Amino acid sequence: MTRPPGPERRRQLQRQRRHHQLRNIWRLLVLTALSAGLGYALLRWGWLLNGPEQVEVVGSRQVSREQVIAAADLSFPTPLLGLQPRRIAAELAAALPVEQVQVNRLMAPPRLRVALVDREPVARAQRAQASGIETGYVDRLGNWMGSQQNPRAAVSSGPLRLEVVGWQPRHRAALALILGRRSDLGADLSLIRFDPDGNLSLLSSRLGLVRLGTPDNRLARQLQVLQQLSRELPARLAYQPLHSLDLSDPEQPELGLVVSRRGRGAPEGSPPTPRPIVASTPGPTPPRFAAAAGDPPDATRAEPPAGQAAGQPVGRD
Repeated sequence: MTRPPGPERRRQLQRQRRHHQLRNIWRLLVLTALSAGLGYALLRWGWLLNGPEQVEVVGSRQVSREQVIAAADLSFPTPLLGLQPRRIAAELAAALPVEQVQVNRLMAPPRLRVALVDREPVARAQRAQASGIETGYVDRLGNWMGSQQNPRAAVSSGPLRLEVVGWQPRHRAALALILGRRSDLGADLSLIRFDPDGNLSLLSSRLGLVRLGTPDNRLARQLQVLQQLSRELPARLAYQPLHSLDLSDPEQPELGLVVSRRGRGAPEGSPPTPRPIVASTPGPTPPRFAAAAGDPPDATRAEPPAGQAAGQPVGRD
């Protein structure tokens, strides 16, 4: 029969347990310190960018490696893990003519990869500056591109026939919406103009001057109506070209038609004088193109059918 340990034996066992616990704590502290030291050494000297050749730039035809390094303010040598990809991407997007930026750190071998998507100019542009009128370009999102940001290779597909006048940062959203619907509005769209008072107008060979007023939440509806009218009106008014179109109220568009009228006393064979005619679409009656009797008509009225929203196909009486 085994006797329980005496008081001295119990004290000895307790001292041994404490020694074991202290040893384990010291081992943990030493391992933690070694791990922290190795981690710091790895961050500081392990994965280093020693020169520009370790910065990879892919996807861009316009931006060089030197431009990326300058825009990100990189210096060498620099620890790879000390770089912040999100901060570098934001700086590059703000400083370079690119639409998208993605930055990744690669460990084996250590390098920084920067993937870019170039901004493609879709229109020539003008904006007012304190020093005068500045010319440049805009991309499909309505962002301004200076002339120095647009190498000749970017417009090698052909001349840019569309022009944006009066660009300002506050017009970016409206401009992006119009450029996104450009194919629906017709290839003859030649001018997008923002007046100093904020009014927006377009110019095309088929519809003439199109006034849209101040761009607001009705712009999408205005472009929908304009798309429909650009298909319908030229065929219906083949012998009476359009002078202007007012879509400030998209539910009541006003047409300005060119009417030939010879002035009194004009010599025989002189060209006719164009005169705008105003038409509106206020009522829910079938579409009608009526002219007043007598002298050349002063107004024609095109009205959408009952129950049909403006912008849907219209018929002829």
